[in-house]
Amino acid sequence: MLKEGLFPNEITMLSFYKECGFIGALGLGKWLHAFTLRNGFNISLVLATGLIDMYGKCGDFRSARSVFDSIADKDLTMWTALISAYAQTNCIDQAFDAFVQMTSCGIRPNEVTMSNLLLLCAKAGALEMGKWVHAYMDKQEIKVDRILETSLVDMYAKCGDVDAAYQLFTKTTDRDMPMWNTMISGFAMHGHGKEALELLTEMERLGVIPSDTTFVGVLHACSHAGLVMEGKKLFQKMVHEYNLVPKVQHYGCMVDLLGRAGLLDEAKELINSMPMRPNMVVLGSLLAACKVHKNLKIGEWAAKQFLSLEPDKCGYNVLMSNIYAAEKRWDDVAGIRRAMKDVGLRKEPGTTSIEVNGSVHDFVMGDKAHPEAEKIYEMIAEMREKLENAGYTPDTSSVLQDIDGEEKETALNYHSEKLAMAFGLISTAPRTPIRIVKNLRICNDCHTATKLLSKIYGRVIVVRDRNRFHHFKEGSCSCMDYW
Repeated sequence: MLKEGLFPNEITMLSFYKECGFIGALGLGKWLHAFTLRNGFNISLVLATGLIDMYGKCGDFRSARSVFDSIADKDLTMWTALISAYAQTNCIDQAFDAFVQMTSCGIRPNEVTMSNLLLLCAKAGALEMGKWVHAYMDKQEIKVDRILETSLVDMYAKCGDVDAAYQLFTKTTDRDMPMWNTMISGFAMHGHGKEALELLTEMERLGVIPSDTTFVGVLHACSHAGLVMEGKKLFQKMVHEYNLVPKVQHYGCMVDLLGRAGLLDEAKELINSMPMRPNMVVLGSLLAACKVHKNLKIGEWAAKQFLSLEPDKCGYNVLMSNIYAAEKRWDDVAGIRRAMKDVGLRKEPGTTSIEVNGSVHDFVMGDKAHPEAEKIYEMIAEMREKLENAGYTPDTSSVLQDIDGEEKETALNYHSEKLAMAFGLISTAPRTPIRIVKNLRICNDCHTATKLLSKIYGRVIVVRDRNRFHHFKEGSCSCMDYW
């Protein structure tokens, strides 16, 4: 275009910004931003909003904020783009600060603004903030369209209050497909397999034809609830009754379903029969199941497939390291870690967050950076003493290092989940629920300890990990130890 003497206009640049945001091409996006400035474009509200949106989708909220601050007269669309940029990067405090600044300038939010805030609350598991957004919408009489209704259902489900999500769902009379799918997925992540299947039955009774996304949700629900036969029948029903061609996501759900039930050979056969190449989610599900059921042979097979597919991902290395550690094959564990170090791969650090008084607090293992660290560690000591008195024995299989038993037990005490729970115990009123969110799968030891802590302190403790929700109450967990 340039070679033919045609110079781009604002619409051309906006198209480029949009595409860069869509594919996450931050480097190219920055080059285009520089091109815009070098060639004397007037950075209008529309161009600035496009840049903010692009930077947000590429995960660079600082550049998004810089563009935002460079514009004097900001409109609702630009404020919403900034809030969306913070939502994309999980910066919950900054997003709400921007929202407060916007409303103090006299700008009234719209449905898109509120949907972005609800999305952020859902990601962070920030139930109280989500409730505040819901109440604000009611108070300001903001029109709740179908997208906002679905966002509310999604927020409540992902923040751990699936009952509130279902109440909203039942009040919606004219439900569209995203609404049905959101509620089914909500039941799935909480392990309510039968409820998810009942929703599918209700859909069929009302003449609503389920989509392939619907079947991802119900198969996921069957997996977490251990409904193996029901899951197998649904897979066949999807193909033969609804003529839906299974996608890799459906195969992933089936492998997860079979793997959790210990049917590892059947899961492997299913992978080998897939008409498409398995992705890292499919193989990762099998590998995770091999860790749980301590099947080294199939685990090594899955790891080899994983390596050929994604050699630059550390996920399979970590899972294989876990399997070897469970077998006390420390030389193999060390070998995997050396290989990861040689190619610059790093394990994703475990982090746990908790919302207290409208603020989200993040913890990592052994964290002492929190302002209340001294009180948190005093509570950790109290928790440990009460657990020991209740007969708790640490599960040191979660510690993947060749160190002595006492050192392993000490390491377990300072997992991010326990630090977040300790902070919750000292920061919230007795008998009130504690809700925490972990970015990885909760470990066996923390799962066992949390069951006891829920009884010791008389608290409902809700944990959302990478796979599902765990509701701990009176010494038991909603997952029934099937997770």
